[in-house]
Amino acid sequence: MEPISTPRISASLIDSFVGRNVMIVGKVVQLRGDVAFLDADGQIQASLNRDCHLMVGNGAQIIGKVNPDLSIKVLTAMDLGNNVDFQIAQSVVDVTHQHKDLFVYPDRGM
Repeated sequence: MEPISTPRISASLIDSFVGRNVMIVGKVVQLRGDVAFLDADGQIQASLNRDCHLMVGNGAQIIGKVNPDLSIKVLTAMDLGNNVDFQIAQSVVDVTHQHKDLFVYPDRGM
């Protein structure tokens, strides 16, 4: 199987990744049915699947595809609990985009 890059992003970068799989760490600020709203350096709307069990106020890591409307179709989600340092999570996003050659497979763009 060919390796695939799943870049870490935040809300400020989402428009550059339409149609691609991404990883986002953010705080769950609202749940509305099968939709979660996360704060990841801005608000992100994520369409959850049946296997997602997130709690408002907790951190979450989601992997999913960016839709044309800039929402995320979640493939997997993990509740990270309430002890998440979101400043560090954002720093990781920043570093991965400053040093793409360390985090992206050569045959894939970022």
